[in-house]
Amino acid sequence: MGKHSFLPLLLLLSAISTGCVHRRVTIDSLPQGALVMLDGKDIGYTPTSFDFTWYGGREVQLLKDGYDTHTQLIRVDAPWYQRFPLDFLSDNFAGRYIEDHRRFRFKLQPRTSETPADVVPRANAMRSEALHSR
Repeated sequence: MGKHSFLPLLLLLSAISTGCVHRRVTIDSLPQGALVMLDGKDIGYTPTSFDFTWYGGREVQLLKDGYDTHTQLIRVDAPWYQRFPLDFLSDNFAGRYIEDHRRFRFKLQPRTSETPADVVPRANAMRSEALHSR
């Protein structure tokens, strides 16, 4: 048997046993309906979800009229099967669909009083909301 006789079998096995990891984050707030900015870009209103490719930190900012702006760094750490060198195996040869869905929920605080320093961020939030809802 030649060294190339196993190649078709290996290719067939790799095609049959392919894997896939779907990475997704859902952001929600209490109350719902807050504008979500992810790393400075509008992505929708709570509850909203987005797919991602890379694990790590992301800045989430929630804006809602009548509530204080909430800004927080979230960490989406890789699960054990997505760490080197296992990530290559789980992405390509797991033999099944793997879903990594993370959920974050934030409680917004009602705005108590408005100072002049609050006016500019609120105006920017309202402008972003107006541009996003077109």
